Amino acid sequence: MIERYTLSEMGKIWEDKFKFETWLNIEIYACEARAQMGEIPAKDVEVIKSKANFDVKRVLEIEETTKHDVIAFLTNVAEYVGPESRHIHYGMTSSDILDTTLSYQMKEAGNLLLSRLTDLKSSLKKRALEHKNTICVGRSHGIHAEATTMGLKFALWYEETKRNIKRLKSAIETISVGQISGAVGTFEHLSPKVEEYVCIKMGLKPAPISTQVIQRDRHAEFVSTVAIIGASLEKIAVEIRHLQRTEVLEAEEYFSKGQKGSSAMPHKRNPIISERITGLARILRSNSIAALENIPLWHERDISHSSVERIIIPDSCIAVDYMLDLMIKLISNLIIYPENMIKNLNLTRGLIFSQTVLLKLVSKGISREDAYKLVQDCAMKVWQDQSLNLKDELLKSEGIKQVISESEIAGIFESKNMLKNVDYIFSRTINKDEL
Repeated sequence: MIERYTLSEMGKIWEDKFKFETWLNIEIYACEARAQMGEIPAKDVEVIKSKANFDVKRVLEIEETTKHDVIAFLTNVAEYVGPESRHIHYGMTSSDILDTTLSYQMKEAGNLLLSRLTDLKSSLKKRALEHKNTICVGRSHGIHAEATTMGLKFALWYEETKRNIKRLKSAIETISVGQISGAVGTFEHLSPKVEEYVCIKMGLKPAPISTQVIQRDRHAEFVSTVAIIGASLEKIAVEIRHLQRTEVLEAEEYFSKGQKGSSAMPHKRNPIISERITGLARILRSNSIAALENIPLWHERDISHSSVERIIIPDSCIAVDYMLDLMIKLISNLIIYPENMIKNLNLTRGLIFSQTVLLKLVSKGISREDAYKLVQDCAMKVWQDQSLNLKDELLKSEGIKQVISESEIAGIFESKNMLKNVDYIFSRTINKDEL
């Protein structure tokens, strides 16, 4: 991922320095395990631990010749250690350290993302409670439907974030496995006890069975989960973009002092954060497809997945980390305009009460079909003539007046009944802090 979207803590996990440090730790742990088993002298392991080191530039320099990153690394380590380096990488294959390291990196990255998601959940809960009763119009197909509240929008996103936390925890658990099992996963030259020891040290579990590689369905699950998180963030971003449209302006991204919206038009205040999140979500979805393509490998291993993963896994983690950071700030600072919400709610001049009228007629014994026609006839007049409102048209309708009284019609348009179950909905989500 480009530097522009890389936050420091996440970026460090995917740097060569972190990767090589992890490789070195794995190699040392393997030597420790073999020493405990009496396979190599303990004093040799102490030499290895005291001398083992690497230089990133030197590793990359050697790789120019070897065309093999692990061999280049081992060569550089041997330059520091000396004769005792013969014990390093004994009975192992490159994928033992590559895949165990990748699992460790993904676990560490996943835990950072969990922290971000938890912060986002808290921000959404706060805004949901703040705007629990802030009435706005609900839209289906982009068209005014019935009333809802801004708090319910935040609550919806809160609940989805909770599900994303569960998904990510599961994906972290799935990927938190290591292997030190040799060329085709049979432990031909190395005891399984070495694998067990290394995995314990790394905070991983041994993969129950491997080939030369850890199976890629695990990685696909993780990357797909990240893509789902990205899609959830895009969902919020798209909603905010629509709410910030000039004709709507029910919500708006915070516009800081000195910020500029357009190089040409000084008046512009654009939803650039939401648009950026939307764009990056597309990258995450694309990467998830590539991760799925990596699952079928030839026999015990080929390397068709390797070049793909060098791009998609770091980039996905870095991108969604950046997106989460943006979204937390966006939600926390989102400007809400309740007065515009009421103004927009009234734009359709009572049409949002059409279902209430319909059901009132049905409760009086009218067939649903007949009731629907009566209400729609009135509604279409209001739709076509902006000088009209639904309440007045209902009072003019002989068919409706024969069934429900003027006072009943008037009662239908009292807003107090629109959102009587908001508290109940909140009791099922916001008021339950399960995670």
